[in-house]
Amino acid sequence: MKTTLDKMIPGQKGSVVAMDQKESIKQRLLEMGLTLDSEVEFKRTAPFGDPIRIKVRGSLLAIRKKIASKITMTTEDR
Repeated sequence: MKTTLDKMIPGQKGSVVAMDQKESIKQRLLEMGLTLDSEVEFKRTAPFGDPIRIKVRGSLLAIRKKIASKITMTTEDR
């Protein structure tokens, strides 16, 4: 199933299939390990809803929902 990273729920896993970002943001995400086909686990959302916390390649990252909304994922069915 395809969705965006910001719409995933805690514990859900998926793979990155596309990133519709400005080049500078895309480069920063790539440097943090968020590459095409990388596996991502959605960990949690901050108390006020932003940012979200994800696990990528063994590292925990915090990403703003606005950025996460432009990252397309394929996810496991839940």
